[in-house]
Amino acid sequence: MHDKTLAELTRSLEAGEFSSRELTQHLLGRIDRLDGKLNSFITVTYDQALVAADAADKARAAGEAGPLTGLPLALKDIFCTQGVKTTAGSRMLDNFISPYDATIVEKLEAAGTVSLGKTNMDEFAMGSSNENSHYGAVKNPWDLDAVPGGSSGGSAAAVAAGLVPAAIGTDTGGSIRQPAAFCGITGLKPTYGRVSRYGMIAYASSLDQAGPMARSAEDCALLLGAMAGHDLRDSTCVARGVPDYTEELDTPLAGLKIGLPREYFGDGLDPQVEAAIREAIKVFESLGASVREVSLPHTHYAIPAYYVIAPAEASSNLSRFDGVRFGHRCDNPADLIDLYKRSRAEGFGDEVKRRILIGTHTLSEGFFDAYYKKAQQVRRLIRQDFLDAFEEVDVLMGPASPTPAFDLGAKKDPVSMYLQDIYTIAINLAGIPGMSVPAGIAGSRPIGLQILGSHFTEARLLNVAHQFQQATDWHRQRPAFAEENA
Repeated sequence: MHDKTLAELTRSLEAGEFSSRELTQHLLGRIDRLDGKLNSFITVTYDQALVAADAADKARAAGEAGPLTGLPLALKDIFCTQGVKTTAGSRMLDNFISPYDATIVEKLEAAGTVSLGKTNMDEFAMGSSNENSHYGAVKNPWDLDAVPGGSSGGSAAAVAAGLVPAAIGTDTGGSIRQPAAFCGITGLKPTYGRVSRYGMIAYASSLDQAGPMARSAEDCALLLGAMAGHDLRDSTCVARGVPDYTEELDTPLAGLKIGLPREYFGDGLDPQVEAAIREAIKVFESLGASVREVSLPHTHYAIPAYYVIAPAEASSNLSRFDGVRFGHRCDNPADLIDLYKRSRAEGFGDEVKRRILIGTHTLSEGFFDAYYKKAQQVRRLIRQDFLDAFEEVDVLMGPASPTPAFDLGAKKDPVSMYLQDIYTIAINLAGIPGMSVPAGIAGSRPIGLQILGSHFTEARLLNVAHQFQQATDWHRQRPAFAEENA
């Protein structure tokens, strides 16, 4: 059961091969047996999962099942979930039990999914390796000495290891696509505003976007259909109809125009990664697509612009965690100022403190125009680069990360860690959709192909990814960890 995709599980449930309760119990058992080696979950919701599974079985028996009814998944621990601890991977929220559900949680529950728990993550989504969590680092099931990527590393590792068939992550600068690449699964970051951010603990409000992580593009299409849509509680959520993302999956790719950004194939790209991406491009050519080189000339400004804008927004968003209303509170404060200082010093980890300091500095008097305003101007240029490119081509392709997964503890210098996101950050600055699909393996570590489209072209991206997955079997490869613990 744990080796099936969501689409395959739906067919099995419809055929009566097993019930949702049996499937849920099987996966909960795998989490119990195996997650001690991976650390991919922060909270497992055993009782709630079984109640939801029983409700799904009743709905199916009554002929009221939808395409996701009874399917188990996991939620990144950044989505508020009523009655369940919601931590954002931080000591600051270690005692926080959410009194309400995020919109995504509501939508997925309404679709009949069964949440098995909350997955580990870099604290407040700040990181590219899942080593910044208060609850410890997550291990990559392909190689337990390697990172799973971040910040949605727990979600990616849980799917890759067969603990859940799908999970929901968030992507602020690559935090769905990079861990999907490192763990050999499929991950989609939708267009900014396509999915509601209500109830999603904010890191950088103009960049954050939730998306599905699963084994296949077909599964991501099923999940996005349930997740997307307008939400009056989120002023950044776009009032736009939600298509059936599965409808165009089988459309042939003849005539597809692919652009290869020359800036994504330069110095710093691992030769094995480049070779895998070039081979993947040949598959698309065999399916009838044409390929040309394009330029995104402001790409090299993406990291400095991002690391001004994102920390500035984080500084503002995280100011609410003050030890007064909720979250961690220090013991025996001498006065209000001592309460603020010690609660925040004790509650936040080093990377979060680093970004708060950077953000507060760039927003301060005398520096706002020099840094924050300038970064926003550069952001506009980066966005225009993509718009210009999509005048020539239908999609852009390149690596999701410059290297395969690196070893735990290998990136001690923060700047070297930030550079891991060199191919993903610009997409968030521009607000366009992007996804990563498995496209090769270097030794024992997967390689991800990144596919990018213009705003609100998720259906096209999913079609392109699905056709690639029909012609290759990289998305069906499983880590030895999952096979040995079947």
